[in-house]
Amino acid sequence: MGAVIVVGVVVIGIAIKEELDAYELRQLYPKEVTSTVGTRTAPRETMAKRKPQPEPSGQDLFPPLPPRHRKRPSRCEPIPVPHLGGDDDHNTCADLIPPNRYPGMDVLVDGKHFDALQVGAPVLWEIKTDRFDTYSDYLQNQVADDHAEEMRNERAIANDCGYNFVVGVSTPEHKAALVRRAPALQIVVTGCKR
Repeated sequence: MGAVIVVGVVVIGIAIKEELDAYELRQLYPKEVTSTVGTRTAPRETMAKRKPQPEPSGQDLFPPLPPRHRKRPSRCEPIPVPHLGGDDDHNTCADLIPPNRYPGMDVLVDGKHFDALQVGAPVLWEIKTDRFDTYSDYLQNQVADDHAEEMRNERAIANDCGYNFVVGVSTPEHKAALVRRAPALQIVVTGCKR
């Protein structure tokens, strides 16, 4: 009794497979294929015209794009906006040092004004033109503490949106003070004067 059931299931499975094969051929070559019920072969000319279908290797898929080419969320798209503050020396430095993709403009990313978006690279810049070396020790500590916290927050916004972040400062003293407080920041000395 069990053998009859197994044989019956196998026969039904074969019949279903033949119907599926016939259906596939009808979809590929509807004009050339006549009734294929019960047959397992297609006409020779059909098989000769049929292009071989290679097995997918997994290598034919496109590799993922680098982060800088991925579509950013709308909040992260750079929007040129007028410079804040009205400090011409600072704005000139911000336009020339990276150099700025949008000369004469800041760039708004995720609600934050950055001084520049570097030409040819996904790098946001914040420029500081403080005359840091002329400040008293107390004021240098205050300014460095404030700038370090501000720059860490700005770097987090930039990185969350897929940008690198660089801080430009006018003097080596300012850079040294920031490095002591925030060693992970990328800081360059611009030499820009105010």
